[in-house]
Amino acid sequence: MSASIPLQPALAPLRDRVVLITGATGGLGAQLAKACAAQGATVVLHGRVVRKLEALYDEIVAAKHPEPIILPLDFAKATADDFGNVATALTGQLGRLDALVHTAAVLGSLGPIEHQSFESWLTLLRVNVAAPMGLTRALMPLLDAAPDASVVFTLDNRGEEPRAYWGGYAVTKAGVSAMARELADEWENRPHLRINAVVPGPIRSPLRWQTHPGEDKAALPPPEALVPLYLHLVAGQTKADSGQRVDAQAWLAGAPCSTALRA
Repeated sequence: MSASIPLQPALAPLRDRVVLITGATGGLGAQLAKACAAQGATVVLHGRVVRKLEALYDEIVAAKHPEPIILPLDFAKATADDFGNVATALTGQLGRLDALVHTAAVLGSLGPIEHQSFESWLTLLRVNVAAPMGLTRALMPLLDAAPDASVVFTLDNRGEEPRAYWGGYAVTKAGVSAMARELADEWENRPHLRINAVVPGPIRSPLRWQTHPGEDKAALPPPEALVPLYLHLVAGQTKADSGQRVDAQAWLAGAPCSTALRA
C-alpha cells in the first residue's frame, strides 16, 4: 500500500483542458463537473436527462466558467456508432480531450438472483461495463494525442467484496474493476496516459439513498469532499504515481489509501 495522497493535494491548472464526465448530473459527477469548470476546464457533461444537463450547464455558465458541452446519451441504448460519434464530435468541436472520468452507473434491483430479471442484468451490463469500455475505446485516439491524459474509473465496495443480494450491480462493478486493471497493464508504457480507479465508499448520493434509505445522511461525507481527490487524479498526478486503486474513505481519514491496479 502506497503513502497517503494529501487531503488537499496540489493541483495542476485545468485551464484550456477538456474533461468529459459521465453521469455528470449525479451527486458526485455534478460536484466534480462544477469544480473542473471552476478550475478553467471545458467540461463535457454526459447524462441521460436533458433537463438536468441543461440545469447544470446554466449553473456553470452563470458562474462565468468556461462554457461546457452537453452530451445527452442513454448508455442503456447506446451503440458503438454512438460512441464513435462522440469522438468525432469532440474532435471537430474541441480538437482535444485531456481527461475522461467515469461516474455513471445504475443500481438495478437488489435481492436474490432468482428474483432478478435477465433483462435488468443486460441493462446493468450495458450501462456499467459495456458503455465505459465503448466510450474509452472510442476516445483513445484523442486521449493518446494529449500531452497529459487521465482516465478515472469509479468503483464500489460491493464490486470489490461481493455480498448476497447485490445482484448484477456488484457483478458489473467488479467488471469495471477488472477493466481498470487490464488497462493499467496495457497502458503501463504510454508515457502521457494515466489511469486510476476510486472506491468512494459511503457518501451522500442518490444511489446511497436507494440502498440505505434509513441511514443518517448527516453521518456521511458529502460528494464534494471527494472532489480534491478526483481533481488530483485528473490533472495533478504524475505518470509514475498513476495506476492506483484509491480507497476514498481511507484518503479522507488521512491514512494510506492506494494500491497498485497492476499485480
